[in-house]
Parts: sequence; C-alpha cells; structure tokens
Amino acid sequence: MALLWHTTAIKLGRKRMFSLSIFMMALPTLVIGALPTYATIGIAAPLLLLLMRIMQGAAIGGEMPGAWVFIAEHTPKQRYGLAIGTLTSGITGGILLGSIIAITIEYQFTEQQIVDFAWRIPFIVGGLFGLIAVYLRRFLQETPIFKELAAQRAFCNELPVKTVLTSHKQACLITALLTWSLSTSIIVIILMTPDVILRGTYHIDRNSALQANCFAVLMLTVGCIFWGYLSDKIGSRLTMLVAYSGLIISASYFYSILSPAISFLTLSSYYGIMGLFVGAVVLTPIIGTRAFPPAIRFSGLSFAYNIAYAIFGGLTPIITGFWLQQSPLAPVYYVSAVAMLAILVGFLPLAYQGWQHQRAK
Repeated sequence: MALLWHTTAIKLGRKRMFSLSIFMMALPTLVIGALPTYATIGIAAPLLLLLMRIMQGAAIGGEMPGAWVFIAEHTPKQRYGLAIGTLTSGITGGILLGSIIAITIEYQFTEQQIVDFAWRIPFIVGGLFGLIAVYLRRFLQETPIFKELAAQRAFCNELPVKTVLTSHKQACLITALLTWSLSTSIIVIILMTPDVILRGTYHIDRNSALQANCFAVLMLTVGCIFWGYLSDKIGSRLTMLVAYSGLIISASYFYSILSPAISFLTLSSYYGIMGLFVGAVVLTPIIGTRAFPPAIRFSGLSFAYNIAYAIFGGLTPIITGFWLQQSPLAPVYYVSAVAMLAILVGFLPLAYQGWQHQRAK
C-alpha cells in the first residue's frame, strides 16, 4: 500500500493525494450508511460491506501519513511540533465526535431502533462531512518542497519500498517503534478501556464509561496540541521524557483505583488526566516526518507507520486481553513497558539523524 500511495503521490502531488485519500474514506463511509440489508440484496450486502471496508483501509493508509507530510512541508521549523500537534488533534477530535454521536444515539433510540436503522446515522453524517472536506481541500496549495522536487525531478526513481528498506532502515525502525507506543496508547487506553475494562472487568455502568471516555478523548485532543507546542519550546527528547513518564504514572494510578463503586467524578477526572498524557502520541509523527529525506518522505513514513500499526495494532488487543485474564493491572504493565521503550528510542542519536532533512525557513 505504501508503494501505491508513493507512486501516485509522485504523479499527483501532496495536495491531490491529500484530497484523494479523504475521498476514498468519505465515499465508502457514506455507502455503508446507505447499504441495503441482506434481506434485500442477499449475499451482495456483506460483499459490498467488505469492499467498502477495504477501501477505507486503503484510504487511511495514505490519509494520516499524507496529512502529516503535507503539514510538515508547509510549516516553519519553529512551529513544526505545534502544526503537527494541531493536525493530530483534528484526528483525535474525530474520535471524540464519534463518541458523542454514539452516546446521543444511545439516549435517543431504543436498542431495537439502533439495530433497525439508527446505526446508519454516524456513517451518513461522517460520509457527508468527508465529502465537504474533499471540496474544501480544493483550496489548499501544493507544498513548497514538492514543487521544488518536481522542478528538479529529484524524486526517487527506484522501487520506493526497496529504497526505504535499503537506505533508510534506521528511520523505519525508529518510526515503527514509536508507532508501537502510539497504537498501544490509543487501543488500550482509548478504545479498549471503556468496554473491556470498565464494563467488562469492573462492571461500571455503560453510560458512565462512555462519558468518562469522551472526557479522556477531549483531553487527548488538547494533549496533542500541548505536547506538540512543548516540543517546539524544549525539544522532542525532553517532551517525550515528561509526557511518557506522566503517562506511566497516571495509568498506574488510574487502573489501580478502579472498582465497581468508583464515583463518576473520580473516574472522569483521572481518566482525563491520563488522556492528556496519551497526547504524547503526537511525537511519533513529529519525529517520523523528520526522519526521512523529502524525496522518500511520504513512502518511508507511510510504509513504516502502516506496517507497524498493522502488526502492533493487531497484537495489542490479543496481548492485553490475555494478560487481563492473569491480572487486572495488565493495561498498566503493557502501556508502561511500551512508554519506557518510546522514551529510550527518543534518546537514541539515530532518532535525530534525519532532522537535517527538515527545510529551514
């Protein structure tokens, strides 16, 4: 998939790829919301659903790395972290919006109504917003770095993945390990905790779990901007040390105080504090986009990020679920271990070798 996105990016440019990726996400989302049922069109219904999900998976493979590269190449060096943090907060803000819509549907419709038709509402709303975003992206300008590369015909002429693996192994390793920390933080703390841990392990009320999760995602969105801004002021290494150390401490306290009798205020407050430190995930694209030279940046970041997320994103729920059977503090152990790894990776000299590739303005 990284090869496909990079080859297309060379032909179309960062701007058009940016628009194409969101279109490939928006259209299948809208189609899913309007998809006929199995009772109406038979086996074609699940096959169409599978096709739409494949298209969404292909789109997200280029959307996030493409967005990070697009913003990185438009941003002055002194505001690099803030710009990527603000962009990433928009991505996490989408999670927040989805959570709010889910809670609203839970309140407004019965379980049978949700099964019958209300489940379609988030897909239709998301698809329409996505198409609006496609239209708005028409007014974006191509990045200066891409224009310079196009003028000099300085693109990589070899098979992109081959170049990435042979000449940029260290950058790939750094990006992949940091993606492990990103995927673990998001999957365990934001996605698994409400249902698997709060409801499944501690039998906390569903509405309380969802509302507390909304507050955590809100703080995650704020955290992306804050930690990105802080990295501009004190450097990515020190920011990573503070942010991931805070994540270890806040996660240790949060999961240790959970009980069926915990108050909603206590649950929300400490979940929100932990969510703020989850914003440390913004350091993955900040360092990752700097690790590759411009000619191979899109392909390198996309390849390393997507391969790592596919591996660790798939293994994390399995590892955490199995570990939870042994100990209710499994999320603490797993998140802390990966956070410590991120800190160590951030202090490796090779994590900063690619910084000279960033264009000074």
